[in-house]
This record gives sequence, C-alpha cells and structure tokens, in this order.
Amino acid sequence: MLDTSHSLRRVLIVHGYAAAPDAHWFPWLRDSLETAGVDATVVTLPTPDAPKAAAWTDAVAEVIGVPDAGTWVVAHSLGGITVLRALATLTEPWQLGGLVLVSGFTGALKSLPVLDEYLSTDVDAERIAKNIGVRAMVRSDADAFVPAAASDELAQRLNAELHIRPGAGHFLTEDGVSALSIVLDLLRR
Repeated sequence: MLDTSHSLRRVLIVHGYAAAPDAHWFPWLRDSLETAGVDATVVTLPTPDAPKAAAWTDAVAEVIGVPDAGTWVVAHSLGGITVLRALATLTEPWQLGGLVLVSGFTGALKSLPVLDEYLSTDVDAERIAKNIGVRAMVRSDADAFVPAAASDELAQRLNAELHIRPGAGHFLTEDGVSALSIVLDLLRR
C-alpha cells in the first residue's frame, strides 16, 4: 500500500513523444496511485507524433495550474522538458512537492533529429529546481534514444537524485516495461 502521509495528494503523469496516456507504464502508475487514494492524471498531449513545443507546454501548464507541496509530476522523455517549460511560466512564488523524470533530457538528440526544433530552446532548470521539493531522475543504462549523459546532465542541473535501471531501454512496453516500481517507490517516500 502506498504511504501518502507526506501530503501526496495529486500526481500528474506526462507522456513523451509518440506516446499516449494509455501507453507503456502510465496506466499502471495511474491505477496504482488511485488505488491508494491519490488523484492521478495522465495528461493528454496534442499531436504526440508531431509535437509542438507551445501546444505541449500550454497543455501541461493548464493541468498543473498552481502546484503545491501535495502536487507531484512524473514525466517521461520529451514530457520532462515540457514540464520544466510549463513550470518556468509560473509566477513565483510556487512550489511543487516533487518531480520524477524518466529518461529526462533537454538538448537535441542525435537519435531523433525530428525533434530538433522542439528542443532548440533550453529551459532554466536551475531556477526551477529551487521550487521543487524532491527531484529524481530515473534512467536506463541501455536507452536507444536518450544517452545516459543527457539524463545525467539534467539530473545535475536540477540537483536531482539519480536512479539507474539496468537494461530498461527507454522504459517502453517494447522494452518490456509495463510497470515501473522505482517511480512508485519514489512517490512513497
């Protein structure tokens, strides 16, 4: 059972490029949280196969609203920079209870040049980090899309805990990942 005594009330789950709310481990996480009495939402992002930075940022910002210590965000891959951009639009002061990035990154990826335009603008991760209670990065040692160095660099910029899952690929169903217990463990703390 999930211990929610530390004020975890709401979790927003943000998918990445070419994904959907019902893909990969997102429904498993949502259902696990809801069973524990936590309001969990997998954000629906427009045109996931042809993402536009402004549309994705707006969609995430709308769902986040004004976060508080009881709000956490879990984001996968391209969803990570999208969440950071949405948080950067908030008027300070604000706070977020926690942020868990799975295969997070901010710069262009050699493996996905189709995203170069989306990724052409960076985000001030260091400024955003000061408003987030718990910060964690989960990555694999065998990610075909996001190099380990890219996730490690963002983790360092956010001063986030780094958790490495051997052989998990890009944390997709086709990588054999339909549940991601490390994320649930991080939310339990």
